[in-house]
Amino acid sequence: MQSLTVEEAITSRKSVRAFTKEMVPKDTIAKLLNIASRAPSGTNTQPWKVYVLEGKVLEDLCTKVCDAYDSIAANPELAKEYQAGYTYYPTKWFSPYIDRRRENGWSLYGLLGITKGDKDRMHVQHRKNFQAFGAPVCLFFTIDKELGKGSMLDYGMFLQNLMVAARGEGLDTCPQAAWNDYSKIILPMIGAQDNEMLVCGMALGYVDKADIVNTFHTPRVSSEEFTTWLS
Repeated sequence: MQSLTVEEAITSRKSVRAFTKEMVPKDTIAKLLNIASRAPSGTNTQPWKVYVLEGKVLEDLCTKVCDAYDSIAANPELAKEYQAGYTYYPTKWFSPYIDRRRENGWSLYGLLGITKGDKDRMHVQHRKNFQAFGAPVCLFFTIDKELGKGSMLDYGMFLQNLMVAARGEGLDTCPQAAWNDYSKIILPMIGAQDNEMLVCGMALGYVDKADIVNTFHTPRVSSEEFTTWLS
């Protein structure tokens, strides 16, 4: 495989939602994590803790979370039993963020032929999150609950390092906040301690190029829209 430049690795990274069953060598995963660990962190606190799930352990976890997700669809009141450890999204959406969110969601669903109001097919598609989109590896990331917001910023740089490094090895990823609502199931199953909070999950593997879902690319606004030049 021809090596990617840093620019190519960054710009080719996307959230892949269908993977092949090809296994990822343990040495490769370890290599990626060691590269990612070079991320900066305030006073070198290195707040990340990683759990790598494969095989039957991953299958069992996926089954339990899928069962919980399906039970909520049947009885929405059960959603109260499953709460994320932190608030990822705003409690009230507003422009331009709500507009980008809608564009993203409906563009993906449109590609898959899922129309507005088709709750059954939406459920099936979202459920694939909890099957790690068929990836042979799913990583779960935790952080000590007592650390501050700055450590979450550090964590983001660690996760980005990991995803870009994966591209350099011919792999793809999908960072998944969707798992967070089911931390009460996940944390005990992975052996996390009481002081740990789930940050997110991440599917890792080789992209299934035959699946139409992987032709989806999210747009980005030009830097002109978010940059102010001062001199």
